[in-house]
Amino acid sequence: MSNIDQQFIEYVVKSLVGKPEAVIVERRIDEKGVLLELTVDPEDLGRVIGKRGATAQSLRTLLRALGTKNDARYNLKIIDNGVGGYSNSDDSDAPAKPAPAQKAQPDDTPTDDVVTEDAAPAPEEVDETSDRLKAARAELADLDDLDV
Repeated sequence: MSNIDQQFIEYVVKSLVGKPEAVIVERRIDEKGVLLELTVDPEDLGRVIGKRGATAQSLRTLLRALGTKNDARYNLKIIDNGVGGYSNSDDSDAPAKPAPAQKAQPDDTPTDDVVTEDAAPAPEEVDETSDRLKAARAELADLDDLDV
C-alpha cells in the first residue's frame, strides 16, 4: 500500500481550497495508526473545516472507509498555522506579533499610550473576521479531540 491515503486527502482538499499550492499533507505512523497532518493556507482553513466541522468530518469519514479497505486506521489532524501575522514558525519574513497590552502601574500617571485591561477598543477597531477566526479555531480544537 503506497501513500494512497495521503494522495487521496491531497486531491480532495486541493479541489476545495482557493490556494491549492499551499496544501501540505504529512503522513506519520503512530500508536493509533496512520496520522495525516493537513496544512492549508490560513484563508482556506474555514473551507476545509466547513460549517460546524461538516467538511472535516466528511474527510474523516472518507478516510475511515479507505482504512476499512486497506485494513488501516487513519486519523486526520488539521493544523492551524495562524492568520494575520501570527505564525507557529520563526520566519524572519513574517510580521512580528504585537506586544501585549500594558497595565498601568499604581504610581504611574496614565498616558494615552498605556492600555489598561478594562479599556475597550473603539467600535471601528473591532475586526469581525477575528470572531469568525476564533470560532473556526474553536471548532478545529473540538474536532481534534474527537476520536473518529
